[in-house]
Amino acid sequence: MPLDITTFTLVDKPTTLKESLAILERDDYRCVYCGLDGRASFENALVMRVDFVVPRAKKGKKDPKNLVACCGPCNTIKGTRVYKSFDHAKEYVLAGREELRKAWEAKQRRPAAKAAKA
Repeated sequence: MPLDITTFTLVDKPTTLKESLAILERDDYRCVYCGLDGRASFENALVMRVDFVVPRAKKGKKDPKNLVACCGPCNTIKGTRVYKSFDHAKEYVLAGREELRKAWEAKQRRPAAKAAKA
């Protein structure tokens, strides 16, 4: 087992390819947080991951009950926080995605406004 140098504890290894594929199949290649369909396109398939609901860094076990299919962006937003429940985690992730969307849309409008002034 690898050593977590932040806490000097041993943590379970990430899932094997076989375990990951089993979780993705179980969840129908759909992100449990945002609902992204990993089978809809090649690009969607590339961003699919397996997430530890209770993160490994917080003593989360490599148990199928603790593993879910999720997309890379949701996995990044969720981070290593521990949530009261899965629903609380989903709410946090969706709120984070919405914040990122608004920031991105605001940035996209700025160049168009500058071009209109010129």
